[in-house]
Formats: sequence, C-alpha cells, structure tokens
Amino acid sequence: MLASGRYRPRFRNSCTSKVEFAYFKFTAYLQRPKWALFDKSFGPLIRRGRGRRDWFWALTQMPENVHAQHYIVRHDLRFPIPDLRWIVPELPDITVYLEALEQRILKQTLQSVQISSPFLLRTATPPISSAEGRKVIKLLRLGKRICFGLEDDYWLVLHLMIAGRLHWREGAKINAASDNKRAPTKASKFGLAAFHFSSGTLSLTEAGTQRRASLHLIEGENELRRFDAGGLEVFDVDLKTFAERLQSANHTLKRALTDPRLFSGIGNAYSDEILWDAQLSPIAMTQKLSAGAIDKLFNSTRKTLKKWTDILRAEAEEKFPEKVTAFRPTMAVHGKYGEPCPRCGKKVQRIRYASNETNYCPTCQTGGRLLADRALSRLLRSDWPRTAEELEQS
Repeated sequence: MLASGRYRPRFRNSCTSKVEFAYFKFTAYLQRPKWALFDKSFGPLIRRGRGRRDWFWALTQMPENVHAQHYIVRHDLRFPIPDLRWIVPELPDITVYLEALEQRILKQTLQSVQISSPFLLRTATPPISSAEGRKVIKLLRLGKRICFGLEDDYWLVLHLMIAGRLHWREGAKINAASDNKRAPTKASKFGLAAFHFSSGTLSLTEAGTQRRASLHLIEGENELRRFDAGGLEVFDVDLKTFAERLQSANHTLKRALTDPRLFSGIGNAYSDEILWDAQLSPIAMTQKLSAGAIDKLFNSTRKTLKKWTDILRAEAEEKFPEKVTAFRPTMAVHGKYGEPCPRCGKKVQRIRYASNETNYCPTCQTGGRLLADRALSRLLRSDWPRTAEELEQS
C-alpha cells in the first residue's frame, strides 16, 4: 500500500497512464528505504528519505501533469548519483577544442603546471615539472583524448571523461619573483589543474564529486601508442574498410559505434544522431546488416560528425568553446525522450542502462516496434506494449 486518504488522488493525477502508475507504485513500495527524487532533466536532488512520511511528502510535491516514471529513480545512497547532463566530449567537441587550442598555445611555452587535485595526475615519472619550460609543438586527438606534444618528445595526454571541461583565460599576470613563472591561480571548487602559457592560462574543471578526468605525462611516441584503442577514424577510411571493421564482431549497432576499439571518437550522443539519420535500429546486429544498410550507416556517420563539427565551430565564433554539452536543442533524438521526432512527428523513445540512455524514433528506426526500456519493461513483462501506439493507449 503506497498511499491513502488525501495523498492518493494527487498521486493518481500525477501519472498520465496506467503503465506509469503501476511502475511508480511498484517502485515506491519496494524502494521506500532508499530513494532519490529528481526532476525530469535529472537535475539536483530534491529530497532523500527513509520513512513512509518522506514518501508521502514527495508525492505531494510532484506537479499535477508530470510523468511519474521520470521522477523516481532507484538508487543506493552509498554511491554518488550520476548526472546525465554531463557526457564525455566526442569527436566534434574534441575537434573544436583542438582548433581553439592551436590558435592559443601552439608554439607557446608551457611556463608552469598547477595541479589542484591529487586524483588527476596518473603518472609519477617523469615528474610533471619536466613539462615546464617546453614549447607546445603539436596537438592531436587520440580517440576522445587530447594530446599536447612538447619539445624533446614529451606528451601530455588529457582525458576529460564525463564532466571534465577546458577553459581559457587570456594573459594572466606574471609573478614578479620570476620572469618565466605565472602567479599561482586560486583553484575553484571544481578546478583540477591550470596550465600557464606565455599567451594565457588553460584551466581544467570537473563538475560533480567523482574525479574521473585523467592526465598523463609520458616520454616518446611509443608510450603514446598505448593510449590508442585501435578504433578507425571514419574520415580516413573507405566504405570497404568501414564495413569490415563494423562486421568484425556481431554486436548491436549502438555498441559497435561507441566501441573505441572499432571506431574512434564516437560516443553515446552522436551515435543516437547517426542511427536516426541512417534510419537504423540501435539494436540491429552488425553481421545481419545488408550492404545497403552499411552504406547508409557509413554515409550517415560521416555526415553527422561533419555536420556537428561545423555547428560547434560556428557557435564558437573564434572564441574558446565553453558550452560543451551532449544535449543540444537542435539534436534530432538524443536527450529528446517524449518529444516529437523531427522527421515523422512521433514521440522519441529510450532504452536506459546504467547511467546511459539510448534515444530513438520507433517509426523511423524500428518499424514502429517499441524496444524494451530495461526498467519499466522488466516490471510489466508480457504487458509491456509492443508499439508506440499501444504505449500511448495504455
């Protein structure tokens, strides 16, 4: 029994269908001891509690017209709550970062490195001070990593992970005690490191409490190769090579596109956009694809990545890119669960797993079939609707 008396009518009105009501009731009943209440965009935690009163309080705080299944998320409070607004920067984001960095730090001297978090630096030798006083002579992308090539074959390898972001500040004041050292920068709450160049300061921040971003200082290109997962660069290969790599193992299309050992720089966000453009199901198996489907996927992959690189480049307008995010208003399906598909107008659906979410259009990509969402579908089993129309009618 979840609620009674004056709480039940408000609770019932908060759910827009019997399916959502059943899920909400089941979730609340089984997970009453440990729970978390979120808003629809997985924003800040509103309240957490252990008792029955806290559950009733939560129900009274929900707006009348809200999908209940967006609000209750099973969660063990011993572990940090994932913030799905932060997604690993992918090929278009890293490309625009590199272009901005080339304009600002290429041929410039790295005067000093200030590490604010002990979790960032993953190498002990050579010491980080070895990078100071050396010019940046090369910048390149290795998968989703940014590599800074310094003089004497030293390399700084930076992986932003989920919430890591770069920021640029033009020329800071030089420390009067030294002509080639910048004054230490006061670390912000999320600041992990600051790289002081003769032209300005590049700072690294990471939102949230988990410290996943990593920085390695290595010596020699042979050491650099160990960071290469072996994924193909889609702009450097032809259709035949792409098809051979795609069908080298039998995986779902979603997994194949996001596997760094198969393809480089593609992640959760742009894989959704690629599959939508190609009108292919995210769970289609790679070794069962026809030649026509592979050709369509190859062209859509290159088209989508180029399109978004151009969009991000235009948004930056010669400035340093500050608003790097995987959720953009002009995206077709990624992050658009419940919104109309730009092509057919039907509602975008999703598959949830761990802290990731795959978005797709049933009409355009799966022939109208509604894929199991791995949450509500496990509860309803045989009652899970098979099409988007059945879901809307339930």
